[in-house]
Amino acid sequence: MPASNHFDAIVVGSGISGGWAAKELCEKGLHTLVLERGRNVEHIKDYTDTEKHPWELPHRNTLTLEDRTNSPIQSECYAYDEVSKKFFVNDNEHPYNQINPFKWIRGNHVGGRSLMWGRQCYRLSDLDFEANAKDGHGVDWPIRYKEIAPWYSYVEKFAGISGSRDNLPMIPDGEFQPAMEMNCVEQLMAKELKNKLGRPMVIGRVANHTAKIGTRGPCQFRNKCHQGCPFGGYFSSNAATLPAAAATGNLTLRPNAITTEIIYDKNTQRATGVRIVDSETNQSEEYFAKIIFLNASTLGTTHILLNSVSDAFPNGLGNGSDQIGRNLMDHHYGVGAFASFDGFQDKYTFGRRPNGIYIPRFRNLDGGSSAGYVRGFGYQGGASRGRASSDGIGIELKESSTEPGNWGVWIGSWGEMLPYADNRVTLNKEKKDKWGLPTLDIDCTFRENEFNMRKDMRNSAAEMLETAGLQNVGSFDDLPAPGFCIHEMGTARMGNDPTSSVLNKWNQMHEVKNVFITDGSFMSSSACQNPSVTYMAFTARATDYAVRELKKGNL
Repeated sequence: MPASNHFDAIVVGSGISGGWAAKELCEKGLHTLVLERGRNVEHIKDYTDTEKHPWELPHRNTLTLEDRTNSPIQSECYAYDEVSKKFFVNDNEHPYNQINPFKWIRGNHVGGRSLMWGRQCYRLSDLDFEANAKDGHGVDWPIRYKEIAPWYSYVEKFAGISGSRDNLPMIPDGEFQPAMEMNCVEQLMAKELKNKLGRPMVIGRVANHTAKIGTRGPCQFRNKCHQGCPFGGYFSSNAATLPAAAATGNLTLRPNAITTEIIYDKNTQRATGVRIVDSETNQSEEYFAKIIFLNASTLGTTHILLNSVSDAFPNGLGNGSDQIGRNLMDHHYGVGAFASFDGFQDKYTFGRRPNGIYIPRFRNLDGGSSAGYVRGFGYQGGASRGRASSDGIGIELKESSTEPGNWGVWIGSWGEMLPYADNRVTLNKEKKDKWGLPTLDIDCTFRENEFNMRKDMRNSAAEMLETAGLQNVGSFDDLPAPGFCIHEMGTARMGNDPTSSVLNKWNQMHEVKNVFITDGSFMSSSACQNPSVTYMAFTARATDYAVRELKKGNL
């Protein structure tokens, strides 16, 4: 840390959006402090054990009773294993209160969940940006696709997104590296779905690099991304944006710094800085800057805002609208279908492709509700070939287990969740964490529109597999609790009206002009696409605006 605690800019959080804020602000010449509540994680150096085989690990990459006891929520995540568990919080040490079931998956360390994310990247379209205005749910987005499209292009070129240009209006094309390939069963499915149902099926658009990008990549097809990639084969803050920020000489990174509140000056109506508590020493410190970017993740940012009380804002910083903490959304998923395929017995796959297929939204494309609900859903999944049934013992068992079995197919759906004002988070000042900070009460449920959609999600999945000529089709609906899709968003939404929203079209707080929020909090609706590339684009756009306004003397 430098001797002075004054900076040009402060970024709270170092995950996907925080890393982008740091990169952009540093490259624009601002001396920038990045505050991260967790420990430091250095690229490559701290990806321990990711190059080991399962049989080289103490528990063969399976979870122990201790894992499930210390992290009963985190250990349910698909990306949590014996190697990657160090990137997830200990649930017992990071409590929150589930008024209704909510699975909060967290990674408190430098890089945040950018180390463990699923890497799927799809642009939102005007179908998404116009939805609230058309059907009356939520508030109208203060932006349309044409305004954010150049920023999607800007971040995609640096992030390194592989994919195909498919000319589909519901998922606009982007700046792609060469696409990964669908295998023979997936190609057959795509052909049948297009010919018989008129539905496109494409290879996933994913932030795994199929070509080298600077010093990063290419992807080695290990499919161990959530353990950290020593090859820099996918986008993360640790591999990409934070090194770019550091290269400018303008970055100061402060790990183990839990931001507790934003410091506000009611005379200037500006934030002057932030107050933190050191997670290891419990000492309080203050840092000051001209502009502040909140990127602590949706619920983390909400906690900071609600805890930042003053005479001017007794209910939380910039919360005159009473919208901070409301409209919490997540995608609903865990519903789809599976099948087998008897053909292509002479075909097999090589490598472990860290990606699958994508079937984009095909319902309510006119913005209506002809399907019996509003909005829509898309599918991810893929085909693979397992092992034959194992017979015998000893050498017979070993030999039979080397023979390939039939092909299997799985597709699962991701659906849009509407913004509901009473799906919200609030501070619980009676129950505190080990640092003496209030914990969060989280009250969030799916409603009738989501349940009606899920019926279609399940039935349509089975219909498509049957139409594609697959066998032994079955369907499922596991109904995971909100939060478990790890796409939480919406608690400090954008909007044109300061009485019903927290941020303007530039991700700038209506009531505190030098505070910007570009993590998932800002989303006015959830759409059904994976949201991270949208966070990147809006962050780059907001930093550009903030620096221009700073130079004009408006901040």
